[in-house]
Formats: sequence, C-alpha cells, structure tokens
Amino acid sequence: MGVQQLFELSGRVALVTGGSRGLGLQMAQALGEMGCRVALVARKADELAEAEAGLKAQGIEAAGFACDLQQATTVVPALVDAVVARFGDIDILVNNAGASWAAPAEDYPDAAWRKVMSLNVDAPFVLSREVGRRCMIPRRRGKIVNIASAAGLRGTAPGVHTIAYNTSKAALINFTRTLACEWGPHGIHVNAICPGFFPSKMSAGLLDTIGDAVIARTPLRRLGGDEDLKGAIVFLASGASRHISGQVLPVDGGASAL
Repeated sequence: MGVQQLFELSGRVALVTGGSRGLGLQMAQALGEMGCRVALVARKADELAEAEAGLKAQGIEAAGFACDLQQATTVVPALVDAVVARFGDIDILVNNAGASWAAPAEDYPDAAWRKVMSLNVDAPFVLSREVGRRCMIPRRRGKIVNIASAAGLRGTAPGVHTIAYNTSKAALINFTRTLACEWGPHGIHVNAICPGFFPSKMSAGLLDTIGDAVIARTPLRRLGGDEDLKGAIVFLASGASRHISGQVLPVDGGASAL
C-alpha cells in the first residue's frame, strides 16, 4: 500500500464534538478535506449552522447536530441515532467538546467542578461507549481520538487556577490508555491529542494575562494556529496510524519537552 493510500479517508463518517468552532472546527475541516462525511456536534444551533455552511462551501459533506453533552447519559443515544440515520455507521469519533472554569482550589464551586467533569470526562466515556458498541465493535474497526490537553500532563503555572480542567484532562489521558487496552482486540484504536495553548474563546482571557510568558517558554516560540491540529487528527484517524493505540501526542510547540 502506498503512503498516500494510508491517509485515505474518503467515505468515512467522522463525528466531531465541539465541532462548530475553534479546534473542533479545524479538525472537522481537515477530516472533511480528506474525504470524510462530517457530523458536527455542539450546543448552539446557530454556530452549528454557520460551521456546516462553511464546510459545505468547501465541498465537504457535513451536518450539524445540536446537543448538550453535559446531559450525555440522556442525549447521547438519540444523537448517535440521528448521526447514523444521516450518514451510516460512525468510523471516527473525535471527543473534543470541553469546558474550563478558573477559581482557587479552596474556593472552587461544586457546580463548576461538576460542569467541567461532566463535559470533559463523562461525555467522552458515554459517547465512546455508545459509538463503540453500536458502530465499531460489531465491525471490528474504529478510530477514537480524545482531545485532552497539555494541561493534563502537569500542574498549573503560578496564578493559574484551573484544578478541575487539569484534573479532567489527566483523567481523559488515562481513559484513552485504558480504553485502548480493552478495545484493541476489537480492532479499535484509541489515542489522544494534547494541544498546548491555542488562541480560542476558552483560552482568550488566560492568554491575555500569560500569553507572552507562554511563548517565551515554548521552544518554537509561538502559540498554536489554525493549521496545527490538522495533520495530527488526519494521522490518528487514518490507516497511517494503524499500529498506534493508547498513545498521547502533545501538539504544543515543544513546551512539554522542557
């Protein structure tokens, strides 16, 4: 098989959560450019409609599915029903939707902790379980890519109070490893990407405060950009990574090497 064939994704069905903007939309676009039919999942219908229209304008077959994944245990079965009815069995699941909340640990609200954990940990588990048992295990193949974070690899910098976010992303990393071990015999690959700092709606406030310091301690001396997750997601979603599972790929300009 030629190298180009290893990256072939034409006709595959990819479900991308948090796919209406930011990193999720960047990855959805990359998968679509490689031939995937893309199901975008997000909470806000207006943002989904805009993202769907943008992808279709590029010749990508895409559809948006409005869904609040903080209620994953109740909404996920219907979501998977809708995606399968529209596109067929799901080949690639990208668990990207996430939330953060900043407060000192001693003052951290219970409700904020639950919100972060429900979206960053519970939702990937519930969605992976549903997609796995319905679409992947019966066909003995599938690709799950969890979008963790470089924040899950370490603690926080002085003045940064994101204990729930860091904890949830560390949990998602070991969820990735454990699920890869359990589902490997079914032919299912489970890997994680750990982005470093990318400008986004969620990171904007923090980068206003520490952005210069982040760049200064990043070997490549830059933040992530609009193209920087595309290669990683295509690699992990395609046959090019067919002997890779349970692994964590930092995409952080080298910051985690320090």
